[in-house]
Formats: sequence, C-alpha cells, structure tokens
Amino acid sequence: MLRVDLNCDLGESTSAEKLAVDAELIAQVTSVNVACGFHAGNLDVMRATVCMAKTHGVAVGAHPGYPDLEGFGRRDMEMPPGEVQACVLEQIGTLAAISKAEGVALSHVKPHGALYNKAAVDYETALAIGKAIKLSNGSLMYCGLAGSQMEKAAAALNLRFASEVFADRAYWGDGTLVPRNQDGAIIEDVEAAATRVLRMICEGKVVAIDGNDLDLRASTVCIHGDSANAQVFATRIKTVLEAAGVQLLPMAQIV
Repeated sequence: MLRVDLNCDLGESTSAEKLAVDAELIAQVTSVNVACGFHAGNLDVMRATVCMAKTHGVAVGAHPGYPDLEGFGRRDMEMPPGEVQACVLEQIGTLAAISKAEGVALSHVKPHGALYNKAAVDYETALAIGKAIKLSNGSLMYCGLAGSQMEKAAAALNLRFASEVFADRAYWGDGTLVPRNQDGAIIEDVEAAATRVLRMICEGKVVAIDGNDLDLRASTVCIHGDSANAQVFATRIKTVLEAAGVQLLPMAQIV
C-alpha cells in the first residue's frame, strides 16, 4: 500500500480568527510545522498549536525561518552558515521546550520560506540547518524539498530525511520551486492540485512548468496553511488520496 504524510505550516498568525481556521485545518493533516516566532507566531500561538496537534494526534515539527517578521520570512537574507545554525537551533529549542511541557515529542524540522529555498540549492546552508537539527536531537527528521541539497546534507549527517512535494506550487525542470512572483507559480485550482498530488504519490512524477515530466520521490505533501483556501485544498487532497487507497500517516511512520 502506498503511504504518504500530509503536512501543513501552522501557527503563523496571532489572530483568533486564524487560530480558529488552523483548528479546522489541523484535522485534515497528519503533521504540522509550527512557526517558531522568527518569521511568524509567538510563544502563546506555538503552545496553542502544539495543543491542537496533540488533541488530533497530529505529529509536530519545528518550522524555523529567517528572523524576518516584517517579510514573513520570504525575503532572502545574507547569513553565514554559523549564524544559520544558531538561528535554527534557537527556534527548535524554543518549540521543543513548549512541546515537552505539553507532553508532545517533536517529530521533524522543516525550514520556512526563503531559508527553505536557499537550503534547497545551497549545500552549506542546508548543512547548517542539518547541524542544528543534529545538535538539538539527532532523532528528529529533516524535512525538505525532494532531491535538493537538503537531502544531500541530511545523508551526510545521517539524519532521516522526509522528501517533500508541494500541492500548490509549480516546479522548474530542475526540481526547484518556481518563485512566487513568477506567473504560474501558485496552483489555485483545487482539482488540478489534487490530480497532481495523486500522480506524484502514485507515479513519482509531476509536470514541470516547461511541460516536461519531472521525477521525484514523495514522503510528505505540503499544504500551505496561509493560503486562503488551505482547508479546501487539504480536504480535497485527503479525499482523493484515500479514495485511491493511499494511506495517510505521520512522516515518522513513513521515513
């Protein structure tokens, strides 16, 4: 039986309205990546998100980003590897302490936004993130873009790696994500996204933006929690996968 994890980035807003949306969305996924206060969120939101995940039996991971609240962590920053490592280590530690207090063990670490995109193509950045994970807790999984430099860094550090694919993002032919400011980068059609995800899981392929097939391996599928229709996407993708006989499990049970 084919198996895959559905993950979602949550805890990225302090508004009560968004927390209510997160509470509905979390029931549709098997893992959550919790913002650690550097690009979004705060201590109270982190705790609330961890508690929601615990209630639904959803795995919890850290979602560290650049220290960029104003830009939501989506602006590239020039940070040497040592600073990246320290920045990520601090964020993991903060969420780990909150999770421990709530009786929840962390499962994984997935970088956010511009840090994620940089690590996908820059080995030294990917390695710095991996070293932070290793120092924090060597049993944590490194979650990142399938086939990227993050996967190579995880292998070098002997960390388990969860290969991630995206339901709502277009790919270049080299397997990297098309930047959000490019035409066609964001897939807004729910049925198109669900069809793409099903093919990625069942065939290990997706059509890149140049029209050619791209091979990839998926352990987990990301649904962006800050998207306006995230819950619709999550519900439909979950339904389509389950109807095709795909088992949905937290990534720790797959990798």
